[in-house]
Amino acid sequence: MQLDHITIRTSNLPKARAFFLEVFPDLKERPRPKAIERVPGHWLYAGEEPIVHLISSFGGRLDQGGEAWDHIGFRLDDYAGFRDRLERLQIPYAPMDIPELDERRLFFRTPGGPLIEAVFRETHNKEEM
Repeated sequence: MQLDHITIRTSNLPKARAFFLEVFPDLKERPRPKAIERVPGHWLYAGEEPIVHLISSFGGRLDQGGEAWDHIGFRLDDYAGFRDRLERLQIPYAPMDIPELDERRLFFRTPGGPLIEAVFRETHNKEEM
């Protein structure tokens, strides 16, 4: 089993779209299937897979959900470069290093509030911790 996609409901589609495309430059927007065009939104692809679905949170009964996802994790490369990107974009983040897994993580929020975890598998320098 593997993660297929994450759908994020947002009250500000343009801001959410711009955020994801700016923070994750490997994501590219492509057209969504015609069957779902009636719901305002965007599909953002990593390679050939639409992994981030953004949809509008207004109108209809489906936006009344009582539960929400805690966070979504993306496995990425280049910890230092990505951390620098967050700083350049003035996006607050919280680091977490897990030496026993040889992983470094950065947690940050989208403009609408959902939490994102960026996971990096790379050996890190103890002085950076």
